Amino acid sequence: MLGGGGLVAANVYASASEGGWGEDGSGGAANAQLRSAGMATVDCPDVGARLTDVPEAARGDVDRELAQLDQQIAEAYQRLQQSADALRQDPAAADNSVMNPLKDKRTATLGRIADAIGRAGNRPDELDALAACTLRPAEAAPGGEGQESAAPTQSAGEGQNGGTGQGGNGPVAADYVDINSVQPNAPKAPPGGTFRTECGVNENGLFNSDNVIVAPGVSNGAHHFHDYVGNQSNTAFASDQDLADAKTSCADQGDRSTYYWPVLRLQNGKQERDAGAPGGGTEGNAGEIVTPKEVTLTFVGSPSGQVTEMPRLLRIITGDAKAFVNGPANANASWSCTGFEDRQLKDKYPLCPSGSDVVRSFHFQSCWDGRNADSANHRTHVAFADAQGNCPGGFKAIPQLVQRIVYDVDAPSLADGGKGTPLFAVDSFPEQQHKPVTDHGDFINVFDEGLMRTMVDCINSGRECGPGDDGKGGDGKDDGGKGNGGTANPSQEPGGQDTAEPSATAAPEKPAESSPEEPAKNQPAKPEEPAGTTPAQQPAQSNPVEAPRVDATTAPANTTKNDGGEAKRDESAAPATPAGTAGGAAPQASQSAPAQAGAVTTPPPADLEPQAVGNGGLAETGANLWPAALGVLLAASGLVMLLRARRLRY
Repeated sequence: MLGGGGLVAANVYASASEGGWGEDGSGGAANAQLRSAGMATVDCPDVGARLTDVPEAARGDVDRELAQLDQQIAEAYQRLQQSADALRQDPAAADNSVMNPLKDKRTATLGRIADAIGRAGNRPDELDALAACTLRPAEAAPGGEGQESAAPTQSAGEGQNGGTGQGGNGPVAADYVDINSVQPNAPKAPPGGTFRTECGVNENGLFNSDNVIVAPGVSNGAHHFHDYVGNQSNTAFASDQDLADAKTSCADQGDRSTYYWPVLRLQNGKQERDAGAPGGGTEGNAGEIVTPKEVTLTFVGSPSGQVTEMPRLLRIITGDAKAFVNGPANANASWSCTGFEDRQLKDKYPLCPSGSDVVRSFHFQSCWDGRNADSANHRTHVAFADAQGNCPGGFKAIPQLVQRIVYDVDAPSLADGGKGTPLFAVDSFPEQQHKPVTDHGDFINVFDEGLMRTMVDCINSGRECGPGDDGKGGDGKDDGGKGNGGTANPSQEPGGQDTAEPSATAAPEKPAESSPEEPAKNQPAKPEEPAGTTPAQQPAQSNPVEAPRVDATTAPANTTKNDGGEAKRDESAAPATPAGTAGGAAPQASQSAPAQAGAVTTPPPADLEPQAVGNGGLAETGANLWPAALGVLLAASGLVMLLRARRLRY
């Protein structure tokens, strides 16, 4: 009995005090790979961004195989989530169960891509180096604690697989920042003509998880849901003729262009109609879809000279939907609050004071190569102008689309993980974890040629034009509630989100005082003054990093991803300073560098902490408690022998 009891005590003590996740002790580097299995992510080289030269005859096959790569990553991430508990016990098993099978699938797909290119041109030999992916654990939150320490509860935030967010894959508390702590960083745009098109707020409820630009012919090619305004025939299977013949939600029926972006959701536990669908709840995109309060679509000119007409069916993607793993070089998200639009955030969601609405905005690329309506990686046929508004050599200035979307959502209550006021976040690829830096916008030009000429004339002559203006491209027709100045009809919103009448330019009410989690409910919002900024002028990131001018994967003359965000300058604000950091504190890097081609699984940074797992917890070491179990058996057998001896004695 004494021996068994001693064995139990010794084993329990040793197990409870031995090195845990990422510490010296049993597991070592293998444990370090999965300190936060529930919020780890799969980091793969972005093959599509690197394919800058694909023969036209091979593009259909290549696009389909690229979509297959995205599907493989999504499936690997889901396996990672589903086996999170088991992987905490044996982190090294992730290589065998997730990462190695993913590499094998990617190798086969990359081979098919190379074969397709080879049939139409020169077969690339270097693609195999892009097969390996890295398992990246959760990033550290401010103060050195894991972000998961602020994990929401089940009702509003805790996911089915133990991660944060309703879908189990984000967002986390560190993804938000009080807009009052951000310094003004968005200079005015130069004066010039503008052309405004009004296409509503998607009150028709047109959603899908396709992406006709990146993954034509592939259902669920985006793996997240989009809002659509303008063209009403947006599916992965829409041909150019389908788009040209489609109906439009725009007030001017000459604009059949398609404008789309990831939906914004409230993670309030609501089950939308896509809760069990690919791209929706089955891929971590959960919660109530929020209908925008206002959508403004404005085309502006070039500060360096006149613009030329866009080619019909020109396709532009701005921002990077994979910026969380690719790094922020091509990110073009801009987040702010009404009344504070001189302060723009690139990698954080804003916490807006009472009476102020959330604003997300984009400045699209404004230079075109003069030849192509699209390119192999959907980037190199367009580019950004430099700080003076000059396009790269061989490129022409075209009207720049500035897209501004306003939402009537309250600042989430971070202290309780969104129980009181729910978290909000954009839809994303599962492994991108709803990070704000992954926000992006898409545009296909389906303007009538006459209306496009009118747009260019208005911009170059310095006029401000819009639907209904005589001689300015308006058709004078009633928009029937679709082109209603970009504002929502509350009774028509598919998400059931009641919104107030649009008044993004109205000064918000004056509140009282705020806590860090619910910012400045007491501080009056500043009146906003509409104005745009060029990408070159717009830092738009919470870290003081220069905004990108060109696609980071291509030469300057072959650029397509953007930067931007529709910043509105507050005349009462202090002069613009380097991008806003909280309270003047040292900026925090929230994005890692892109994965290197051919990278293998490596341990995470040493300063990351486990997700909801304490050092020395018995749950972590249960697999190593067999000596204690033997001790229990010894002690029990000793007790039985003692009782028998007592009966024989008496």
